[in-house]
Amino acid sequence: MNLAVLGATGSVGASTLDVVARHPDRYKVFALSANGSADALLKLCQLHKPRYAVLSGVAENRDLRKQFGETELLFGAGALEQVAREAEVVMAAIVGAAGLPSTLAAVRAGRRVLLANKEALVMGGALVMEAAKRSGAELLPIDSEHNAVFQCFSGGKGVRKIILTASGGPFRSTAPELLTKVTPDQACAHPNWVMGRKISVDSATMMNKGLEVIEARWLFDLPPERIEVLIHPQSIVHSLVEYVDGSMIAQLSNPDMRVPIAHALGFPERIESGARSLDLAALKSLSFERPDEARFPCLPLAYAALRAGGTAAAVLNAANEIAVEAFLAARLPFTAIARVIADTLSALPAQPAAGLGEVLEADDRARRFAASRVLARAA
Repeated sequence: MNLAVLGATGSVGASTLDVVARHPDRYKVFALSANGSADALLKLCQLHKPRYAVLSGVAENRDLRKQFGETELLFGAGALEQVAREAEVVMAAIVGAAGLPSTLAAVRAGRRVLLANKEALVMGGALVMEAAKRSGAELLPIDSEHNAVFQCFSGGKGVRKIILTASGGPFRSTAPELLTKVTPDQACAHPNWVMGRKISVDSATMMNKGLEVIEARWLFDLPPERIEVLIHPQSIVHSLVEYVDGSMIAQLSNPDMRVPIAHALGFPERIESGARSLDLAALKSLSFERPDEARFPCLPLAYAALRAGGTAAAVLNAANEIAVEAFLAARLPFTAIARVIADTLSALPAQPAAGLGEVLEADDRARRFAASRVLARAA
């Protein structure tokens, strides 16, 4: 199978290429993309020798194209959609709203899509799922939580609810009054996972889990009241499915993204991931607790957006991206992230999301409003 890795220079892209390199007889790297990290992308191309490379955030540059040699270098967001349509398998690992158009292009082309970009379903869940139904595209979740549910779901028959686990991030036991002085480096110091800075902040606020609740609604066709979140600090149980007979099935592994990536790449077969085996005898305990909504106000905001429907989730996601960007740039306190999101949701009520245009328009309005709230708080 030929594979396009969209977002190849990120942590998920690196894990994907690690798994692929273990199975050269099964996979051929067809295309790799990055937003603007030309040097990092060039090194990956020299190693994996794809047919195409894409710099989606860079304008046409002939001199840069020459450096890539036999790999044809393409530029701009449209090139992402081109390679997404042409590859047999697409790893959709671009962070944020920027990943939606290329993910949707792959789905409309009927490809196998390994979905690491949760924002595609958060913003345009109905659009993506309807496109998959029409084209016959295969959507396989890569988030460890959704992949765990997928492994335990048994076709969805007799399911009472699903339980998404969350580590609780670096501030699980921090007194709420101390969170106002949190620094970006502290927020990005995840206790269990190695991730990019944006998703690390989302984990610290638990917005990451809120986005996963919305994603789960579309992947597994369950209403929000049947999607539960529990904090599990050890990050060993990645999610659980409870059935109507009282049975509960869980998926366990060490916290290593190569596990869900290998599962999706090989599905329905099982292939070697490179992850370390789980030593059950060495585990001292596995604990679970309900999230404190006072400490993690982003989580109830996500549930509220899911219940509102329409463009509300796109507004939520856009406001979060703007607020997190401002926090990482030291322009917004950590505790103000949730306030900016709440203000934006209140100011921009949900509208029908009939097509990609409506979703992207809602995204743009939310970004502009959230940016104005950031400026107002900085003034």
